[in-house]
Amino acid sequence: MDLKEIQNLIKFVANSGVAEVKLEMDDVKITIRTTLEGNTTETTYVQQMPAQNTLQQALAPQPVAPVAPVAVEPAEDSKYITIKSPIIGTFYRKPSPDKPMFVEVGTSIGKGDVLCVIEAMKLFNEIESEVSGKIVKILVDDMSPVEFDQPLFLVDPS
Repeated sequence: MDLKEIQNLIKFVANSGVAEVKLEMDDVKITIRTTLEGNTTETTYVQQMPAQNTLQQALAPQPVAPVAPVAVEPAEDSKYITIKSPIIGTFYRKPSPDKPMFVEVGTSIGKGDVLCVIEAMKLFNEIESEVSGKIVKILVDDMSPVEFDQPLFLVDPS
């Protein structure tokens, strides 16, 4: 990635209204943050990693997370289907502030029902269910940022 491409990316992020963008490619990491305080300030971090260092990090053993003290919970969750975010953005449980929530815990849903809205770059994307069942748990707070593939809902398909 050359300097001109980085400058264009900074301009694009500043104009889009997104607060933060992280981009990782083979040997480059870029983080762009924008803040709104009267005017837009751009902070850009570009880190070029040597290829050998990247290879060593990939081969290094990853730390093992401690096992949860309650062993029953994963067995109970295994019968549920997890609905995950298909995009990065801001999670909304309502179509607009004055409207009711799309779904609540205990709501029966069908295939194609709208579960939430995720805003990405000023576009509001309706997230539809791909399964039928009952909402068991909502895993994200309203108006929270979500990542790609982040779990949003647990659904009991029975």
